[in-house]
Amino acid sequence: MASTNVSSAGTAGLGSSNSKASSSALRLIQHKREALWFYRFISIGYDHVFNPGQYTEDMRDVAMDEHANLRRPNLKVVDVGGGTGFTTLGIVRHVDPENVTLIDQSPHQLNKARQKKALKGVNIMEGDAEDLPFPADTFDRYVSAGSIEYWPDPQRGIKEAYRVLSTGGLACIIGPVRPTFWLSRFFADMWMLFPTEQEYIEWFERAGFKDVELHRIGPKWYRGVRRHGLVIGCSVTGIKTESGDSPLQLGPKAEDISKHGNPILVFVRFLIGTICAAYFFLVPIYMWIKDKIASRGMPI
Repeated sequence: MASTNVSSAGTAGLGSSNSKASSSALRLIQHKREALWFYRFISIGYDHVFNPGQYTEDMRDVAMDEHANLRRPNLKVVDVGGGTGFTTLGIVRHVDPENVTLIDQSPHQLNKARQKKALKGVNIMEGDAEDLPFPADTFDRYVSAGSIEYWPDPQRGIKEAYRVLSTGGLACIIGPVRPTFWLSRFFADMWMLFPTEQEYIEWFERAGFKDVELHRIGPKWYRGVRRHGLVIGCSVTGIKTESGDSPLQLGPKAEDISKHGNPILVFVRFLIGTICAAYFFLVPIYMWIKDKIASRGMPI
């Protein structure tokens, strides 16, 4: 599967009119407690039911082979928000498992990862993408796929990516893209964060990354259609050029999961957010049917 490369300069104006609306408020499952509950249930069929329509092996392998630059088996790699280890499987095709760390806040997702034989030797641990338990300059590669959409403060998570990378290290974040079709945009804004392409570029550059690039990816049966948004729609890369922490200064975290929340509010958010997520389970099926019906070369 091929991908389309968009440089940081090439994103000027892409989704910029919706940039503020895209990131200004937390969605229903963009809260850590709700995300924990969401993945407690979705982990049951994540690899075999949810992923095939959103994040295929071809998409993963393009991102790992062409964008993440995993060319040496001795690279130290961290997979942040790695969940069941689907992306980690793509990493260990290139890097020795003993040099790979998989971190996620969901114990249910990590239990699935621990059952994969190919991930034997990988360091699997619980942790927060916005507060990584590693010193600065630890890893050569930072990879995160299908996680940023659940971060209450994506800028903080990308700042952490910069901090834990060593000089010359590369970050590769794979995530959703914002829909333009009104109905898809409504459900996206209710469910989780769907950033614009411009927002990804800005977050990387503010954190201090250089040579930032955005690569468009998606299921092949979409034929490049992006109006409905994509749960996995782009791979963004950047290089850390100076040692130490990011030059970006931020205030306190947007959300502290250690503090007790209102259980009724958590349940309502979880329930409505999950219903909205169902829409994006149906969209790939709809697009697959259109792909089968429409003649090759015809728009779908």
